[in-house]
Amino acid sequence: MYREEIKVLDCTVRDGGLINDHYFDDEFVREVYKAVSAAGVDYIEIGYRCSRSIMSPDKFGKWKFCDEDDIRRAIDGIESDTKISVMVDVGRVEKKDILPCKDSVIDMIRVATYVKDIDKAIDLVNEAVEKGYEGTVNIMAISRAADNELDEALAQLEAESRASVVYIVDSFGALYSESVDHLVSKYKKFLKTKEVGMHAHNNQQLGYANTIQGIIDGCNFVDGTIYGIGRAAGNCPLELLIGFLKNPKFDLRPVMEVISREFLPLRQKIEWGYLIPYAITAMFNEHPRVAMALRKTPDKDNYREFLESMSAMEVD
Repeated sequence: MYREEIKVLDCTVRDGGLINDHYFDDEFVREVYKAVSAAGVDYIEIGYRCSRSIMSPDKFGKWKFCDEDDIRRAIDGIESDTKISVMVDVGRVEKKDILPCKDSVIDMIRVATYVKDIDKAIDLVNEAVEKGYEGTVNIMAISRAADNELDEALAQLEAESRASVVYIVDSFGALYSESVDHLVSKYKKFLKTKEVGMHAHNNQQLGYANTIQGIIDGCNFVDGTIYGIGRAAGNCPLELLIGFLKNPKFDLRPVMEVISREFLPLRQKIEWGYLIPYAITAMFNEHPRVAMALRKTPDKDNYREFLESMSAMEVD
């Protein structure tokens, strides 16, 4: 589908960092940036901007904090028109850690929030826009949001926030096409001056399909990751997404090259992608953390027992 206004954001390093606590080396990040830039992707999310006073640097790698010097070192000398994004979590960043945009290599700040914290998200995104950045609000765990609460949050975002995009985030990979259709329609009903974005997870192998549904329904900002890398079952694969969009500005070859060179070897070291336990958690609209814990036990392939344990949790 060719639609010129659609913008693609690659969040390989940020979402992929949820598997290894953000301990990617500089060369890997550099290779991803180089590939995404050569492919013509609009944005790359290079990690989180968390405050060291809140999140310990002893427990996480550098891409949890995205210091300006680290980003500059990773992108140095690479010709690129791709804009750089970082994500900030409500409650995990202090405003003083968001520099004025003129002093930063970052172009966009994406604020991740739950519906209950929408006031704090608006405060953060308005701070970022005031400092010169593009700003988005990404509403996580959307499959758990109550209709009336989401309505109120969207109305408040339209009235009070300076975000240019508000994202549907299927954190648990629990959505189906009908749910995406409903949510995009709801977002568009309230957000008259903002774009709608789609960030899909692949727990039920629907990350790509749900992203396509979002595009059909009018989402103009869509996320993907190279080879679908991301927490648990991962995300909508970037290579499928840009192949679908048929925009001549995109070039698939650099993405295919970096998959062969970097991602196939990495896949031998860390696990991501569709697995039955992740599908089961999505069916029950649960965070995949219990499935991730299961994968570290001797019973990691006992799918029936895991299904029964999730069923018992639902009954309780």
